[in-house]
Amino acid sequence: MTPRHLILGLQHTVAMFGATVLVPLLTGLNPSVALFTAGVGTLVFHLVTGRMVPVFLGSSFAFIAPILAAKEAGFSLSAIGGGIAAAGLVYVLFALLVLLIGSERVRQVFPPVVTGPVIVVIGLTLAPVAVEMAGKD
Repeated sequence: MTPRHLILGLQHTVAMFGATVLVPLLTGLNPSVALFTAGVGTLVFHLVTGRMVPVFLGSSFAFIAPILAAKEAGFSLSAIGGGIAAAGLVYVLFALLVLLIGSERVRQVFPPVVTGPVIVVIGLTLAPVAVEMAGKD
């Protein structure tokens, strides 16, 4: 194991914890379910990609606002779970679209020089909110 592998592993551990434990706690969902499904999803991902991409799949922070809004609107956790499952199907449709048109075509539209800084800006913008919320609970 090289120092680069150690740093990558540490980064994935931090990302995994935030995505897989913090998101369910913030939304009132069960972290055990999130850990289990993230593990199964990661194993399926590694099988599909032939273990070529070292990644852990966790919960999406994109779902926090819609889940909290749905809870405030009076929707049950079952209904919210159905919405999350429907969003998962949309993800699958987009994955099939990328499979059909090719990932290189997607990279032409969204090159790493564009997507990388956008992800960094999103993370830096949300970091103070996460620190504040973690400090309260």
